[in-house]
Amino acid sequence: MDHVLVTGGAGYIGSHACKALKAAGFVPVTFDSLVTGWQDAVKFGPFEQGDLLDRARLDAVFARYQPVAVMHFAALSQVGESMQQPGLYWRNNVLGSLNLVEAAVAAGCMNVVFSSTCATYGEHDNVVLDEDTPQHPINAYGASKQAVEEILKTFGEAHGLRHVIFRYFNVAGADPEGEVGEHHRPETHLIPIMLEAIDGQREALTVFGTDYETPDGTCIRDYVHVCDLVDAHVLGLRWLQEGR
Repeated sequence: MDHVLVTGGAGYIGSHACKALKAAGFVPVTFDSLVTGWQDAVKFGPFEQGDLLDRARLDAVFARYQPVAVMHFAALSQVGESMQQPGLYWRNNVLGSLNLVEAAVAAGCMNVVFSSTCATYGEHDNVVLDEDTPQHPINAYGASKQAVEEILKTFGEAHGLRHVIFRYFNVAGADPEGEVGEHHRPETHLIPIMLEAIDGQREALTVFGTDYETPDGTCIRDYVHVCDLVDAHVLGLRWLQEGR
């Protein structure tokens, strides 16, 4: 069975991706530092603890498993934190991803599915965003993800690295079978915060903003279910394997 290296596989989306990969006939190899991930979420394949900034560790993992592809989720992802500590995001997200891409190419692993973000677009009022919408990130998180997209493109041009990029919006939901789910500490996602407020685990849910062009003035968000999202990532991997 083919191995797929899943960076951030101990996190929310990454752990769901590992389950989807196993169901699709792959062996997901989780590579995670456990800074924000949880080892209890690693249930569907081997676990390798490591940091993307450690090139020697990456080389060892590529040599051991010889993956046919990388599914890259690992990143710091808090917008507010990225505005306060931009260097942390440039170092972790960009340099770590560069290490990963260089290690993959050196190992002959030429398929990468990258988990990017809608934050690369920045602010576009009253327009429908698509793949061709101009990217103007307004924080270090979005800018770091855009930089990784550029890394993938240039390595594609120089070395033939094949890649698929997903820029998605708000992710919600959990595995219907309850094997993995969402677990952030501290929790920053709206739906879990809402459920905690309903359950009495926090005093209240505060919704900010009253001047949006909506019926009640509050914001409207687009959501995608995590299982639909990781299914799309697996389809992206299949597309790469078919050489399209």
